[in-house]
Amino acid sequence: MLFDLRARGRRRTVQAVYLGLVILFGIGFIGFGVGVGGGSGGGIVEAIFGNKEGSNGSSYAKQVSEAEARTRKHPAEAAAWAKLAEARYHEAGGSEFFDESTQKFTAKGKQLLVKVVDAWNRYVALNPSHPPLTIAYDMLSVFGEEGLNEPAQAVAALQLVIPANPPTAGLYGDLAKFAYQAKNVRVGDLASEKAVSLTPKAQRKQVAAELAQIKSNPSGNPSTQTYTDTANGKVYSIKANSNGQGTVLKTSPAPPTKTTTTKTK
Repeated sequence: MLFDLRARGRRRTVQAVYLGLVILFGIGFIGFGVGVGGGSGGGIVEAIFGNKEGSNGSSYAKQVSEAEARTRKHPAEAAAWAKLAEARYHEAGGSEFFDESTQKFTAKGKQLLVKVVDAWNRYVALNPSHPPLTIAYDMLSVFGEEGLNEPAQAVAALQLVIPANPPTAGLYGDLAKFAYQAKNVRVGDLASEKAVSLTPKAQRKQVAAELAQIKSNPSGNPSTQTYTDTANGKVYSIKANSNGQGTVLKTSPAPPTKTTTTKTK
């Protein structure tokens, strides 16, 4: 996909949706440009299957302790709460809190995520004027399906940071995705339109198709998705499997290409 998915927590949410697109396009997509989410760049393969930044959660214990002390001393300092939320989030990346095999937070990890949300809510309550994208990306992971599975809260996080940052197709693409998951179709449609308008002209058709796929199947369950593609003069109907493979259901000859001839007098 063309979205720049930067936090590992978001990879699981969209992995199945992108599976069919990878089958069809057969290429590694680059991120929109920020992205939706984010904190680092990378293609779709890295975004979906790469390692989470700060996977050694224990290394963040000291940062958490220092950030907690700062919030006790300066409870009205928004930056202190933001730093605490980020430190707690990265602490939750440890093997005790995040299961790499399932790409989901464990029960203990979700307990930590509740603490992340607490710090985030304290940060938001202070009405920060320029919320950074980095913390919003962390919260997308927290509220994603691999975390607390609260897409409406992910939408709220994006709606907080989008006005304070340059508009990108990636940000609006993420907003559309989480809005559809939260069954907020109106916001999803508006965000999709904005994402397409911010996409380079040559890629708009592809992006629009991807967003339409997400709208029709927000959960990204590949078992319900069938795709079509044309190659070597044939039309293929492809069923995406949960094991990461595609099964060709049927093939048929591609329709003949219409040609136009111009008569000269």
